[in-house]
Amino acid sequence: MSIFCFSITIKAEKFTFESPDSKVKVEVNIGESIEYSVTFNGVQIIKPSTLLFSYKQAPYLGTDMKVLDSEEYIFDKTWEPVLKRYETIRDHYKNLELQIIEEKFPGRKMNMEFRAYNDGIAFRVEFPEQHGDRKNVIMDEFTVFNLAEDYTCWSADYGSYDTHQETEFWKKNISDITDKMVTGLPVTFKVSDNCYAAITEADLEDYAGMYLKPCPKAGEYALRSQLAPRHEQPENGEKVIYQTPHKTPWRVIMLGETPGDLVESEIIQNLNDPCEIEDTSWIEPGLSAWDHWWSGEVKMEQSVIYEYIDLASEMGWPFMLIDWQWYGQFDQPEADIMKPAPQLNMAEIFDYAKSKNVKCWLWLYWTDVDKADWDAACALYESWGAAGVKIDFMARDDQQMVNWYHRIVKTAAKHHLMVDFHGAYKPTGWRRTYPNLMTREGVLGNEYNKWSLRITPEHMCTLPFTRMLAGPMDYTPGGFLNRMSDKFMNGSPANVQGSRANTLAQFVIYDSPYLVACDHPDNYKNEVGVEFLKKVKSVWDDTKVINGEIGEYITMIRRSGDTWFIGTMTNSKERELEIKLEFLPTGSYKMVSYSDTDKTLKDAEIARKQEITVKNGETVKIRMVSGGGFAAWLEPLK
Repeated sequence: MSIFCFSITIKAEKFTFESPDSKVKVEVNIGESIEYSVTFNGVQIIKPSTLLFSYKQAPYLGTDMKVLDSEEYIFDKTWEPVLKRYETIRDHYKNLELQIIEEKFPGRKMNMEFRAYNDGIAFRVEFPEQHGDRKNVIMDEFTVFNLAEDYTCWSADYGSYDTHQETEFWKKNISDITDKMVTGLPVTFKVSDNCYAAITEADLEDYAGMYLKPCPKAGEYALRSQLAPRHEQPENGEKVIYQTPHKTPWRVIMLGETPGDLVESEIIQNLNDPCEIEDTSWIEPGLSAWDHWWSGEVKMEQSVIYEYIDLASEMGWPFMLIDWQWYGQFDQPEADIMKPAPQLNMAEIFDYAKSKNVKCWLWLYWTDVDKADWDAACALYESWGAAGVKIDFMARDDQQMVNWYHRIVKTAAKHHLMVDFHGAYKPTGWRRTYPNLMTREGVLGNEYNKWSLRITPEHMCTLPFTRMLAGPMDYTPGGFLNRMSDKFMNGSPANVQGSRANTLAQFVIYDSPYLVACDHPDNYKNEVGVEFLKKVKSVWDDTKVINGEIGEYITMIRRSGDTWFIGTMTNSKERELEIKLEFLPTGSYKMVSYSDTDKTLKDAEIARKQEITVKNGETVKIRMVSGGGFAAWLEPLK
């Protein structure tokens, strides 16, 4: 398929524009092909790269093109997110819009939009209204990313397009990516010690999800887009069916001088439409208890649900998640998401939760949702007082499934229900438009500790710089049966690799406005760190990565009101770090911290709790054991 990747443009019309800070430069050439290139701080990251569409019953689109009109402008606006990592987000970019047309038959038109942000570039194609009601069938989209050198990268091979997108992001070189791999997004690159990049997509709607394949005829280290095939079609089958007008998702190249710059970026949300929910007051972030099989031999019984509601109430968490089998056997012909299992009285359960100031979420299997009257089910859940739904096992991102996600979220919003997708594809920023879409899985998360050795300290220190760049991830942190790697055993009761301080740090580092804590109520009782889980938040007024290297370590600070939180994790290497408290305003602060000690090496559940007074400009020294961490909150002293 790589024969359709082009690398030479002749008789082209050239456009050059820069980001507002002039660090990012984009060059676009329209002629024999559509071609772009990208430099950052004077270093070429993307060499001339082309864009082409393959159709089922039409010629390729993207060759012999002519510019009809062009427009350049600067956009600068600040908006307030509902699901926050920052109080406000600045959407600031330089824009290039091109109207182009094929010079040969059949003379199809395309509109292209390029944006240069200080933290990356993005481009998309619009197929304007033309040719009446004709259905167009895209067999594939060949967007090339002709990377300049054989950069180190971190990528996930899902092996199939029917995927929960749950695997490691392994460190490799671009040249190690093969055509047999199904390389998902984001893919993160180390260009140099002071340049990092990531490729992903934004605003995925009525289109197929994008993966990457090698494109050797476009360049030695070139990658190209590969769209997920429509359901039950082969890799070379139909991808997207559309009528004009229609838009592709944004193809995004995130850029930064440090790995932390990528984590701090909000380019993905900025590339989505503003919020379409008029009243968002009912959308409530927060932590949740979870009556899941992971944390013990949990049975779907009313008394067990009450036990987890009590946990949420005692911890001050607003939510409790009622997991599978609350409506009996799922994914069966008789499964009915509007009929609770006979041993449960939902009215009593929701009344009990209300008396404890807790709201319940409901787990659902996607095929059971698909065959139900979803609007009627949402109306029923709303009448019960449910806060949201967790829908599981979709394992696809073809065009049909992408549209299904959108229908589900929009209907849920009508009935004031929040949504958490598990067995899901990566986020693409649509939570800006529909912020009742709180979080999703699509991550090799904590539950894999139950049956595998895969949730290593290296993996935990890789996720913030890879999967989390796309958006929130329901990793389900909070395992309190902490073990050093040499003592870790998968099985029951479920334990986790890494120290107690490492577990606490995950609540600061991992983004998820709906933040589900995974463990059994008994494992939290009288344990060190429980106070931290009562204090920590799931949305923030400010976010900053203090330091970090992909797969090695990370330190993040977050602010909620006038309270600051610190989270640090290390991989399997013992590590000492210094954190300068330069982010604190003037005045004195009480810092309550949880750190590793020498005893943690023998018992990973041990953490040292310490309370000290600190001020702006002081330095906190951190020593972490293998798989260790550090967590703290800082409050101003009155």
